[in-house]
Amino acid sequence: MEPRVVTLTNGVFAENCHLVADPDTGEAAVVDPGEETDLFLARLRGEGWTARAIWLTHGHIDHVAGVAALQAATSAPVYLHPADRPLYDAAPAQAAMFGLACVPPPPPDHDLADGETLRVGGCAFRVVHTPGHTPGGVSLVGHGLVFAGDTLFAGSIGRTDLPGGDTDALLASILERLFALPDGTVVHAGHGPATTIGAEKRDNPFVRLVRGVNACLKCGAPVRGKPWGCKNPCPNCGHVYPLGDCSD
Repeated sequence: MEPRVVTLTNGVFAENCHLVADPDTGEAAVVDPGEETDLFLARLRGEGWTARAIWLTHGHIDHVAGVAALQAATSAPVYLHPADRPLYDAAPAQAAMFGLACVPPPPPDHDLADGETLRVGGCAFRVVHTPGHTPGGVSLVGHGLVFAGDTLFAGSIGRTDLPGGDTDALLASILERLFALPDGTVVHAGHGPATTIGAEKRDNPFVRLVRGVNACLKCGAPVRGKPWGCKNPCPNCGHVYPLGDCSD
């Protein structure tokens, strides 16, 4: 069963809330409910869908502002990686930094773990831990889609200058985990338009893959962004990276 995805851009941060539904059962997950809960609930009603889960890619205010109201209206359980619990619990303080108010979100019902499978109706998504923008950032992968939160955008990457941000971790999450997905994988990001993994490999100025620099000369898979010695083959195809000191 292929899911239907509805993206609702909302709030002062122009955040993307994604509704992911099994059209046969009418069961849906709400990914990153931002500020405009009434908008999400109205669209769920209009589609005839029932929210069965609230999946959070990370704990920043623009992605969790609507959790309390949405859970109150639907009783859907909340899923969050435990490394982002401090951010999540501080949602009202985060909101105050921007002159906004936020009802404290309820405690998560489920701790997300790397590699686990989330299901809504007959649709399944794998949790991939992609830290860097936040310590507990995750991406949700399935059915040729990835919900990447604020890790990867069309032509850009997530910021790392906020508490818990880590540039090296973010780049590793993209190059080693997201860029391992098929090129045709559609990326639904936390802000901005959808893109594909292939397009970002080719064109994204922050993480673009260049053969012989940070991509294998033979297969184009990501490799370390520095010369490898001759004893270090490409992790994807085994081709020995031809740069570096071969005396090792």
